[in-house]
Amino acid sequence: MDTEIKHKHPILKKYGLPALLAAALSGSAIWAWSVMGTSSYSTDLSGMTVGDVTSGSFNDYIRINGKVETGVTVQVSALETGIVESRLVEEGAMVNAGDVILTLRNPNLQQQILDSESQLAERQNMLRDTEIAMEKERLQIKQDLLAARTELARKSRVAQQQQTLYDEDLTPREEYLKAREDCQLARENLNLLISRQRQDSLYRSVQVAMMKESLNNMQENFMLVRQRADNLNIRASHSGQLGSLNAELGQNISAGQQIGQINILDNYKISVRIDEHYIDRVSPGLKGIAKKQEHQFPLTLKKVYPEVTDGQFRADFIIDGELPEKIRVGQTFSIDLLLGEPSEAVMVPRGTFFQNTGGKWVYVLDGEGKTATRREIRIGRQNPQYYEILEGLAPGERIITSSYTSFGDADRIIIKE
Repeated sequence: MDTEIKHKHPILKKYGLPALLAAALSGSAIWAWSVMGTSSYSTDLSGMTVGDVTSGSFNDYIRINGKVETGVTVQVSALETGIVESRLVEEGAMVNAGDVILTLRNPNLQQQILDSESQLAERQNMLRDTEIAMEKERLQIKQDLLAARTELARKSRVAQQQQTLYDEDLTPREEYLKAREDCQLARENLNLLISRQRQDSLYRSVQVAMMKESLNNMQENFMLVRQRADNLNIRASHSGQLGSLNAELGQNISAGQQIGQINILDNYKISVRIDEHYIDRVSPGLKGIAKKQEHQFPLTLKKVYPEVTDGQFRADFIIDGELPEKIRVGQTFSIDLLLGEPSEAVMVPRGTFFQNTGGKWVYVLDGEGKTATRREIRIGRQNPQYYEILEGLAPGERIITSSYTSFGDADRIIIKE
């Protein structure tokens, strides 16, 4: 039986073989280009950390360290200059308001006290002498007035007698006139003494008032000097714990110099320093949790200081509710500061890769975990455990979270068994 021979299409017969050769050359070129444009790095799993991309509730908080301080601190300062003579209370001791902490010695102040006492005694003696002299003068004027009134009464009787005799022509006119003149002189002398008594009384009142005012001023000055002497005893102005005392025996202390502080123990605060990166997100009223071993207690951010020093700013927390047992000034606590409410997000564990890439890209493992390819990502918020992924990764994928320093600029990591 004859077999039918099928003739090939003339176009395929003419161009088929060249097309196959061209396709093979193109594939080889594409493969060569891809191999030449991609750098690889081979390594094993030792020293490498892998993290899962997950989806869940992201807690927006930062972890900082805080130190316990008293809510109110009272400075202890010297009111007078002096040399430290004795220390009656040591640091850490409890003091009550009015307790003497230090005693100072000031010989110059003691001399001022003696001088003030001497001047006050002298002025008191002067006032007494003046009062005695005035009293003597007052009595003398009073005695002169009595004599003048008696003299006037006598002169008046003589004048009346001369008037009667003169009317009856029984006495010379000269005697009559002389009697009248004597009576008038006695009356004017009495009036002069009365005026003098009135003026002297006013003068004495003013002078005594001025001297008493001067004496009162000296007494007040003396009391102030005495008070300055008492200020050589440096006392506690408030009840609390003596936190520090910077004064040694024999040390010269200046007036106004701070020598210590008293911690008021009925309230505490926890002072922290926060990275300036968070300065726009931290404000009074935020909540926090302080942790110490197995104990923890809630906090509220009370005050944020605006100054930034060495890339950090200060803030103060207050303790909500009852104070923890055995809390002490100077203790340190680990604090979780909540910056916002929890929200659903895609997350990856924190790792040292961030220091190499700045969070802009990561190595993503394939399904079998044999290779990891570089991929661009975008990171949002972060907390001590996770980074929030905004773009570039999906839940279920895995990335290398350890350091990328040894990988160089490789685009692909080949993981050997």
